[in-house]
Amino acid sequence: MTKIRLVFLSFAILFVLIIVKLFYLQIISPFSSADNYLNLSKLAAQRGRIFDRNIQPLVLNKPSYQLYVEPQKIKDKDKIVSELDSVLNIGQATLEAAINPAKEWVAITSGLSTEQKKQIIKFNEQGIGFNEGTKRYYPEASLAAQLLGFIGKNSAGDDIGYHGIEGYYDKDLTGLTGVVKTERDLLGRTILLGNQEKIASQNGGDIVLTIDKSVQAIIKEKLQQGLEHYKAKSGCVIVADPYSLEILGLSCLPDYDPDHYYLFSEKEFTDQAVSSLYEPGSVFKPFIMSAALNENKIKPDDIYNEQGPVKIGEYQIQTWDNKYKGKITITRILEKSSNVGMVYVGQQLGKDNIYKYLQQYGFGQSTSIDLQGENAGYLKPQSQWYPIDYATVTFGQGIAVTPIQMVKAFSAIINGGKLMKPHVVKQIIYNDGIKNIDPQVEGQVISAKTSNTIKQMLVSTVEHGEYHWDRPQGYKIGGKTGTAQIPVQGHYDPSHTIASFVGFAPADKPKFIVMVMYKEPQSSIYGSETAAPTFFEIVKELFVYYNIAPNQ
Repeated sequence: MTKIRLVFLSFAILFVLIIVKLFYLQIISPFSSADNYLNLSKLAAQRGRIFDRNIQPLVLNKPSYQLYVEPQKIKDKDKIVSELDSVLNIGQATLEAAINPAKEWVAITSGLSTEQKKQIIKFNEQGIGFNEGTKRYYPEASLAAQLLGFIGKNSAGDDIGYHGIEGYYDKDLTGLTGVVKTERDLLGRTILLGNQEKIASQNGGDIVLTIDKSVQAIIKEKLQQGLEHYKAKSGCVIVADPYSLEILGLSCLPDYDPDHYYLFSEKEFTDQAVSSLYEPGSVFKPFIMSAALNENKIKPDDIYNEQGPVKIGEYQIQTWDNKYKGKITITRILEKSSNVGMVYVGQQLGKDNIYKYLQQYGFGQSTSIDLQGENAGYLKPQSQWYPIDYATVTFGQGIAVTPIQMVKAFSAIINGGKLMKPHVVKQIIYNDGIKNIDPQVEGQVISAKTSNTIKQMLVSTVEHGEYHWDRPQGYKIGGKTGTAQIPVQGHYDPSHTIASFVGFAPADKPKFIVMVMYKEPQSSIYGSETAAPTFFEIVKELFVYYNIAPNQ
């Protein structure tokens, strides 16, 4: 009888266990879908690569490894800590704390190279393993760091693009993670002969930039030399095709090393070309001049009598050197960069037209360039303008712009009057097709006739301006300098300036437009003595690179 009771009790206990298990499976952890019977494994997608316009690689992927340990399998912890630190250099105390004997699995670090993996494998220790992945590789190092951006981690620990192309096109570059589903038993073990379903990963799209690696190398080298020579705090160079507004080169310094971005600050990550606001100064004058020409308010050979300072209310406006030449042509106003002459041009254009053209040029609006972190600039409502504002804006003060806005607007006055949308990506190559990004016309600001006239005036400004540069002989080059004082505690400080030059060549049908900007150069405050020489150094190299012969 005792044996029967024992058997009965055993069956009862087994029955209770089955009831408890069923209760757990159906109530606490219900089998609401077939996925509860499945073991899911992710298949990582390769992030898209980035190339220049000639399919030269700028960002690639290379193998990368996550190192993990299984503490309970380790026989000699002190030995392994010493061996790993000899390769990783992260500190033995850090490793000691990470390798917790109470844990079954611990991730130590990621981003290991193939060489580091080989060194660790040579130790032939139990309890050490690797998970394979990829990391970004920059074959040109920091050649275009701010333009490209970098890969960091989000709050969930997943890779995500920050800044530049990596940030703006993160979704296109990321791709889709794949999944492998395999059947499992009630204890969670894979059933080897069970059904298996695989959803393949889709690699991210490859991006082809409008950037030319050779142009990028030229401008970065010249900009670095200029920063050192003129002792400037920072600087930018932008090179673009004025007819398509494809950006051929864009470099701002100081920048950072994308392989070790975590050693740098947000300041180095920020692309000044699209994010930094400044008052442009005299380089702004061609916009007001071309608007007045377009409205038939002036002609290049009209005469203006430059007699002395101009009084606007309680303010007095002078020429930059406080010298006055009497009767001069409108073209000469641009050549000698006369502030009082530009006030006259602005008065002929009229207040409403001034504001209208500023809007049509795109100031105070985002250019919608395909880079992260763009600043729209600032153009205050016309209702808040005073007479002095209409006067000072004619020579580029009282308005805040970005370098890319200047390139966009300046291109419009030399390409036949068309306002183009700037872009740095030429095409995206997906697994199932190619997306081309074509030039986009946003409007007609001035007529083709006016565009030809202002180009001739800007060529004359280079050839007959107040400063004589070391220009390449036999080429027609147009452009304009700018020197803008920086507001400090509510007042303009003449010792702190933004020095700039925007120019183009060959003048008849420009192959490229180039903007050079230095912030607070110390050797000279003037754009004519800092930014302009750098511009001509760059142009000489571009003539050779593009095989542009003289007199073109």
